[in-house]
Amino acid sequence: MAQEDKIVIICPNERFRKIWEDGLRKKASGFEIQTYPDDTDREETEFILAFDPPENAFAKYPNLKVVASMGAGVQSILNDPSLPEDVQVTKVVQTEHQQDIAEFVLALCLSHLKNLMVYTQNKSQKLWEPRKYKRAEDTTVGIMGIGAIGQVIGKLLVKNNFKVTGWSSSKKDIENIQTFHGNNQKEAFLKTANILVCILPLTKETEGILNTSVFETLPKGAYLINVGRGGQLVEKDLLKALEKGLLSAAALDVFQQEPLPENHPFWEEKNIMITPHVAGNTHAELAAEDVKRNYKAMKTGDKLVHVVDRTKGY
Repeated sequence: MAQEDKIVIICPNERFRKIWEDGLRKKASGFEIQTYPDDTDREETEFILAFDPPENAFAKYPNLKVVASMGAGVQSILNDPSLPEDVQVTKVVQTEHQQDIAEFVLALCLSHLKNLMVYTQNKSQKLWEPRKYKRAEDTTVGIMGIGAIGQVIGKLLVKNNFKVTGWSSSKKDIENIQTFHGNNQKEAFLKTANILVCILPLTKETEGILNTSVFETLPKGAYLINVGRGGQLVEKDLLKALEKGLLSAAALDVFQQEPLPENHPFWEEKNIMITPHVAGNTHAELAAEDVKRNYKAMKTGDKLVHVVDRTKGY
């Protein structure tokens, strides 16, 4: 690969950017790697790696051809008004990343059934209070977004004796998982879910989808797990649902603003578990191989891998 081949990284998160830089140097050597806003010769830039880019950042690159998301999410890229319509957008798709999220969700489900969050709180009060626990085989987990990652989650839960249902925009047939699709079947799906797992992509249709209407439809006392996107949750509706007992508890790994502000009411709500967006980390060294492949495909006019359908938003 020629030395003039250049990739620009636009990523305000310094820690995440450094991980990617190291991964590229190990697995995709030969690139000149520059970081925004200190990059040069922008008229020559054709390939950008991006994660939560500043608004209108892409307007500075007149010959841009590809923007590669540094994660599975692409909404911050697609929402940027400066992104030209003819630019291809790709995302990270990794079996390791999917398995990591599935294991994270399984851990949360089992922790909820066995009251581990309650016992952690009780310890701080030196409170010895045994509680009745539930069993996986008596619990139905509803997966909102039974796509690629959702199916990996579902299959792992089935292996661990949970009953699993799934909902998606289009019809899917998945072994051992009862599936629902479309708005007409959403209510029926929600009524099955003792535990609701959201792993939807963030689109105009899914923004604010976790709201009072959903919480009122779930079985009373259901448990919410959100590993999708923070923009899918109407935060005030969650607090009200917990107060009314519509939900027993929630585990949130994604938020509308990250890091979660210190004065946010979620910190004070004992029935909300907070994790700092760690359900599944992108493996940068593995992703660097796809970056290298897509850069070459861009140059030769071949088909790129993991291209986002911009009309769907994922």
